[in-house]
Amino acid sequence: MTDRDRPAPEAFLRAAAQEGRGKLKIFLGAAPGVGKTYEMLSEGAARRRAGVDVVVGVVETHGRAETQALTHDLEILPRRSEPYQGRVLDEMDLDALLERRPQLALVDELAHTNAPGSRHPKRYQDVEELLAAGIDVYSTINVQHIESLNDIVASFTRIRVRETVPDSVLEQAEIEVVDIPPDELIERLKEGKVYLPHEATRALGHFFSKSNLSALRELALRRAAQAVDAQMLEHLRANALGGTWAGSERIVVAVSELSGADGLVRAAKRIADALHAPWTAVHIETARTRQFDPEDHKRVAAVLALATQLGGQVATLPAASVTEGLKTFLTDARATQLIVGKSSRSRLFELRHGSVVDRLVRQTPDVAVHVLPLKPATADVPARSRKRKRSLGDWGAPSGYVYTSLMVAGVTAAGSSLFHILDLGNVALLFLLPVMAAASLFGLRTGLFAGLLSSLAYNFFFLPPTGTLTVNNPENVISIIVLLGVAAVTSQLTSRVRLQADLAATSARTNAALAGYLREITALNDADEVARAACVEIARLLAVKVVLLKQSETGFAIQAASEAGFDLETMELAAAQWVSDTGQPAGRGTATLTASDWRFQPLQAGERILGVLGLARDDGGDPVRSDQLALLASLIDQTALALERLRLETEMRDVDTVRERDRLRAALLSSVSHDLRTPLTSVLAAAAELRRTREDPLLETIESEAMRLNRFVANLLDMTRVEAGALKLNIEPVDLTDAVASAVHDTRRSLEGHAIQLEVAPDLPLVRVDPQLFHHCLLNLLDNAGRYGNPGSPITVRAERRYDDLLLSVLDEGVGVPPGREDEVFETFRRLEGSDRSISGTGLGLAIVKGFAEAMGMTVSATNRTDRTGAVFTIGFPERLLVRGSDQELDI
Repeated sequence: MTDRDRPAPEAFLRAAAQEGRGKLKIFLGAAPGVGKTYEMLSEGAARRRAGVDVVVGVVETHGRAETQALTHDLEILPRRSEPYQGRVLDEMDLDALLERRPQLALVDELAHTNAPGSRHPKRYQDVEELLAAGIDVYSTINVQHIESLNDIVASFTRIRVRETVPDSVLEQAEIEVVDIPPDELIERLKEGKVYLPHEATRALGHFFSKSNLSALRELALRRAAQAVDAQMLEHLRANALGGTWAGSERIVVAVSELSGADGLVRAAKRIADALHAPWTAVHIETARTRQFDPEDHKRVAAVLALATQLGGQVATLPAASVTEGLKTFLTDARATQLIVGKSSRSRLFELRHGSVVDRLVRQTPDVAVHVLPLKPATADVPARSRKRKRSLGDWGAPSGYVYTSLMVAGVTAAGSSLFHILDLGNVALLFLLPVMAAASLFGLRTGLFAGLLSSLAYNFFFLPPTGTLTVNNPENVISIIVLLGVAAVTSQLTSRVRLQADLAATSARTNAALAGYLREITALNDADEVARAACVEIARLLAVKVVLLKQSETGFAIQAASEAGFDLETMELAAAQWVSDTGQPAGRGTATLTASDWRFQPLQAGERILGVLGLARDDGGDPVRSDQLALLASLIDQTALALERLRLETEMRDVDTVRERDRLRAALLSSVSHDLRTPLTSVLAAAAELRRTREDPLLETIESEAMRLNRFVANLLDMTRVEAGALKLNIEPVDLTDAVASAVHDTRRSLEGHAIQLEVAPDLPLVRVDPQLFHHCLLNLLDNAGRYGNPGSPITVRAERRYDDLLLSVLDEGVGVPPGREDEVFETFRRLEGSDRSISGTGLGLAIVKGFAEAMGMTVSATNRTDRTGAVFTIGFPERLLVRGSDQELDI
């Protein structure tokens, strides 16, 4: 069984990974209103009638009566309520669905964003958990929510959706396209079956134009076709089925070192774009590739780099011949179209060597072959010199002919000594030995030379009349012809076996190098050690100088190198920075910043650039030959994976440390605050009772300080509630005038000496907030202004309407906030450098203000005053929190 007839082991591994998992089916639509939810519910109802346990996890009917009717006969799981910004959001109850464990779950709107507080931020992650639990899932999605198509849709609809689903989710799913013509969808929109009438009118003029719907429809159909094609190829590889199976177009372009190969790549890009098909540029390495000079390798590398820049895949495949290599690659890739170039050759050359294009056309009947003319080779002197050098090199080394002559002489001597006991035919067989040895050791042409020399020696020394090249007996002429023919065939076969052995040895060496490299770097547990080992091993394998750079506070710096003493110039560092910013290679041998002697490659894991690998040669040539690109790509990928593993392990350790620290801090805060609350209550009660019976200034001091300590304890409790997400909101309309007056009254003692200036108009709209939490926010802002304002300076509370928002500000006349660090003042336990340490405080007050404000849907910010020194802390109320007119009911 050949590799081509054997099922792909990767397909088996992917199939094994799916064992025990549920199956996902996605109903894909071009736009809202095409009937995705209706189709999903219809199939769910049909499955239920067939005896399948079906449960609706979540469904959005959007008030459509026909869709709502389909839910009557289905079990609908109650939703989970999640409070958010004064509202209660209903989300799918994932835990209840896992506990119910149906055979099939219907989960509408795959791209939905879950409410804060849910286990997963996205609904497709909920679906992933259901699939992992072995539950089949039906879901729906519109094409604009697919991550890879998001920007394409936005380019012509002028609307970019924020909720997207990774393409990897669709790759593992069965896709059913729910499609209706644009005219029919527009008619449904006009009839109010998609949106309410006033919304439908606006939608028709924007998103739901016929041109937009036609383009969206084409995208949906093409995306579904790509998914089906990928699944079909996976099935073919898993079952070792032959054939092209041209469900969609797959394009391959063959590139070489000849001039004009870049034109083939550009032509492949144009054809692929016209057909919306994937394409690959492939270079076949043969025995002739070993005779390439640096210029040839540079041209191949440049063509492959161009293919990568144009969005194609690249591959390098060793083979005995170009034809065999291309046939193998076309079969493995299930390609439907091949683009090759045909150079201008003489008729004599084609008669001697044949035509690769003609052989491809004959031997690949299932593939459409595009033949494009290549530019004729330049006739300059250096090109002729290279051609002559290469032609001479094809005949083999002179030492091979010398050793072949000696072998033929040795066989002739042995035949002469054994001639009296061997007949003439057996002596002829002896001469096959140097032919086979020469062809195996030195190549085809040397083997043919051995055959010719052997026939001459056999004729001269053994055929009568001996000592001449004359042949009297016709039978001996036939023996010589047969000897030459056998010698030629044996040389051809032996040379081919030798070439295949060399290719197998090269592949084995590459695999062994990768295995050894991977074994060495995965055994290390320190990023710097991995970087040093990577540089040393890559330098050894590719015979180059290697550096690995990483981002530091001052720019790019060398993290490790294959040897000491490297000092990169400004141009090299700029090239490395460009590689880090763009994720594309640069430097010598690429299409960008070619003046540098170094070639820089990004070390990329996912979307993150972990570092930049630099390669150079001592002679200043191209750091990487074209036949080394595949090996370099594998080494880079393994290095990036090793560094990413260490980074993630470090982050996990840090996360565990932070999580444990936060847990201990929360437990300490809760314990201390509760333990202080009881004695404080007793102190305040005792002070109030003593003040009722006597007048003593000390009692007022005791009561004032106890109340301040009580607020501190309350802040500790509030901070614990904020960080634990345990705030319970009681939203109701509040008058800002009353709220500000109440807060000023409660802080009159702590603000003694400060004049309070109120600039709150009585005609401002009511705001929807939690009165108690909002009161705490105002108390902390006023207390902060009293602490950091200058002694005796006024404190201003100002409320003003600005556009659609309402702003409430507290202004003091103190030192203000350090410029550029306005956001830091809201961090827990943060007191900025330069603040007066004599002022008491814990750094909790402003953090509590931010936590409470964001929980209620408000914003909070800090700036400096423009009219004088001092800080301004502002709470912003968006329009949705304002009560319009006399309406004081909560509209959720």
